[in-house]
Amino acid sequence: MTSKTTKHKKQAQKRGLAGEWRCKLALILTGWSILHHSYSSRTGSGAGEIDLIARRGHILAFIEVKTKPNLTKGLDAVSADQQARITRGAERYIAQHLDLTALDMRFDLMIVRPWRWPIHITDVWRLYS
Repeated sequence: MTSKTTKHKKQAQKRGLAGEWRCKLALILTGWSILHHSYSSRTGSGAGEIDLIARRGHILAFIEVKTKPNLTKGLDAVSADQQARITRGAERYIAQHLDLTALDMRFDLMIVRPWRWPIHITDVWRLYS
């Protein structure tokens, strides 16, 4: 890996982390409780990291955060493979937190654009239909 590539990757990670914190703040300000930030099951499990896990009332949301220049790029940024990995991560999380199984579970997407409030798109896909 070249130093230019390493620098670019580090900048992207920094932007992504800043975006996650902005989303975390937006969720808290709108009544959500953050249960977990950057949840990851065991390495090599095939389960993806979940950026934010939040609860409000009877809803448990597994939230993917995308820091993109516009809404379209944010919507296009979650592939079917990524959805499957995040779903496996959510299943592992629920298996570790059985007290949450009675809640309505869904997958949300939050898109962070420069100089704008994060967009929260609810119910992008569901764990159980």
